[in-house]
Amino acid sequence: MAFHTINGRSVAYRLLGAEVNPLVVLAHPLGMSQAVWDDVIPALLPRYRVLTWDLPGHGASQAVSGAQITPADLAAEALALVELAGAQRFHFAGTSIGGVVGQQLIAEHSDRLLSATLTNTGAVIGNPDLWNTRAGRVRQEGLAAMSEEIVPRWFAPQAFEASPALKAGWCTQMGRGDDESYAQLCEMLGRDTFSGKLSGKSASHKVRIQLFGGSEDMATPPATLEALAAELDGAPLEIFDGVGHVPSVEAPVLFAQKLMAVLLTASNHSVA
Repeated sequence: MAFHTINGRSVAYRLLGAEVNPLVVLAHPLGMSQAVWDDVIPALLPRYRVLTWDLPGHGASQAVSGAQITPADLAAEALALVELAGAQRFHFAGTSIGGVVGQQLIAEHSDRLLSATLTNTGAVIGNPDLWNTRAGRVRQEGLAAMSEEIVPRWFAPQAFEASPALKAGWCTQMGRGDDESYAQLCEMLGRDTFSGKLSGKSASHKVRIQLFGGSEDMATPPATLEALAAELDGAPLEIFDGVGHVPSVEAPVLFAQKLMAVLLTASNHSVA
């Protein structure tokens, strides 16, 4: 892991693989960390350079301070790390709030994208009341206290059966996060949506878009992905059966195979 100062705040990131390979940027869900990609990265490294990072107040990244955070701020953070990697165009994959970062990139920076794989996310996720209520509770109760309630929503029941320690592990990780950063990101999700902002954005730069979801996802159910697909002019959507909110953790082999197929198709198209 390395650290880079962006707008006065330390950001934890990993940049792995050969410099000559195309860059793939991976963005993690709310409350988690860049560790969600650990079982996917080995499949990518033979062909791609991989950049992951921790969102504000998550993992080892410094907490937010001052003004409210926006999707544009998160996308700017990603682009600053891409600049550090020396890449002009890149592939992007993001889950949940990571997918929101991807939507911001599609909306405002599609010229930088080779492909965008958005998983378990939406142009609109939940509603303002839900997110503002959660933000208030986090500030009052703390992430550690709320993790037992939130973490089970991330995974399908089968995931806990296969790995009984999964819940305790991610509760521990979530509980170490910064309460204020998490609360501000909740408020962002309730406030900043992408309805009406995505149509036609990827076509002019021939960005390959792919959506994935999980049949057991309570946070962003298939209907939320279907609505996002419509916002993206009918972008292809595949729902993974028996998978919840975080396919890179629950079904990493399947997810890596599907992501590789997107990357290879996009690369072949750009060469052509």
